Amino acid sequence: MLGFVVRRLLGSVLVLALSSVIVFTLVANSGNPLSDLQGRNPPPPPEVIELRRTQLNLHKSAPERYTIWLKGFVKGDMGRAIDGREVRPMLWDRLKITLRMVLAAIALALVLAITVGVFSAVKQYSAGDYAATFTGFLFLSMPVFWLALLLKLFLAIRLNRLLGDTYIYTVGHETPNLQGNFFDRLSDSAGHMVLPVLTLALIYFAGWSRFQRSSMLDVLNSDYLRLARAKGLRPRRVMVRHALRNALIPITTVVAIDFGQLIGGAVITEEVFAWKGMGDMLIEGIRTYDPNIVLAWLMVTAVAVVLFNLIADVLYGVLDPRIRYA
Repeated sequence: MLGFVVRRLLGSVLVLALSSVIVFTLVANSGNPLSDLQGRNPPPPPEVIELRRTQLNLHKSAPERYTIWLKGFVKGDMGRAIDGREVRPMLWDRLKITLRMVLAAIALALVLAITVGVFSAVKQYSAGDYAATFTGFLFLSMPVFWLALLLKLFLAIRLNRLLGDTYIYTVGHETPNLQGNFFDRLSDSAGHMVLPVLTLALIYFAGWSRFQRSSMLDVLNSDYLRLARAKGLRPRRVMVRHALRNALIPITTVVAIDFGQLIGGAVITEEVFAWKGMGDMLIEGIRTYDPNIVLAWLMVTAVAVVLFNLIADVLYGVLDPRIRYA
């Protein structure tokens, strides 16, 4: 198992190194970080423009800038934004907000997907299976921003009016200047998370439940499962220990790959619900042509994708011992 993990870890490092080159090349050729200064009327003193050029190392060649940026990134130094703020603490604050939403959405989507997928496979071609299939394709075909607006209008606003108070918030990740104890802050945070988490979870549960249903059907029709039933094992043991465990392998891959998409999809969700997370930070970086902010966002996303793929590879070995010896 250790050799299997080391091989996957080395492969992940190579992928990250290649990602850093691609990301830097894209950002270096995506815009002029001096454009806001050069476009001002009246123009600022030349010393101001030259100072920013020096701060961003724009007077050096691209390979030199890449080397400086990569050395700093490896040490945890992500440079400064064009307004002088350090990128790392800013990124960490935004990442905590986004991760709170993304991880909760993944947990909810996984529970829903596995439950609905297993039910649809066991009750294949029943009314419940058709209803689950229709629901899955319905959410799968919905744009994220549209589902978010529907939930705002038909869930949050109507429910709050019905209850006579605000229990589900439609804007922001927390109430500004909230005074209260731990439970007040926890309740406030949960109220702000309902809509964004539900939006992402419903979109991703739809696709994942289809994978889980297909995988479960393959396992239920396999010879080793018929043998387990013929040996007289209890149906619950056959279903959970022999069928579900093997049927979880494909969805493990899908969830790991989709984690990067969830970070990207969170940009739209955060904009709809006015969350000050990673998505808002990326849009700010693109709008102001701030290379260090965009580089930090892209590299953190790349690290997240590679990390979750690595976790998926390790889980493969745990779920199916044949893979670790391949």
